[in-house]
Amino acid sequence: MPSNHITPLKRKGYRKIADIPPTLLAALNTGEAESATLIEGLAIDFRVLLTTVAPSIPAEDIALFPHQLGITKRMAAAAALLLQHAGAQSFDTWRDTVRGFSAYLLAAIPDLSLQERLEKIRPLADDPHFGVREWAWLALRPHIAADIHQAITLLTPWVYDKSPYIRRFAVESTRPKGVWCKHIKALRENPHLGLPLLQPLQGETVKYVKDSVKNWKRDGGI
Repeated sequence: MPSNHITPLKRKGYRKIADIPPTLLAALNTGEAESATLIEGLAIDFRVLLTTVAPSIPAEDIALFPHQLGITKRMAAAAALLLQHAGAQSFDTWRDTVRGFSAYLLAAIPDLSLQERLEKIRPLADDPHFGVREWAWLALRPHIAADIHQAITLLTPWVYDKSPYIRRFAVESTRPKGVWCKHIKALRENPHLGLPLLQPLQGETVKYVKDSVKNWKRDGGI
């Protein structure tokens, strides 16, 4: 059982799956270690990780898990299994990929308002791990895109937050084109709708946020 204490990752990560030592890969698969690179996260066998996280999931469901799918679809499939067999509990004190499951689980819970989802996703949007922060906005983006006008209203206070992670979430989650996700048609057709999020960040000094703002403007052609 992995430790529930979240500490910043300090080791250098691997850039090729073939280079990941078997002992580290085994630890990643069972949630004993956090990924240090995107490649390490992509190498994780979700079937093993889900068995560790939620032993209540039937073995036959684990065997049928669509591990050949792309990473975002695998995250959503994992969340669906967790919602079905473990309920809507939070897994946000586990290692990074499982905290990502929490983001997708939150997105899958029915009958929550957008405001409720944003309030609940906030700790994951401000997570110390780079991967969890990406899963947070990717998981909620369909809900954000479905009501972009309300989303912009709700996210505007976020761009004034002291945390650069929170500021970046507000921008990255609303990019007109985005990465690994569907485009937001309303923002592609009228990118100026996003100005309440972009204008307060004109003087942004943190590169992590500045790059997101620049990408948003490039996506929207403004």
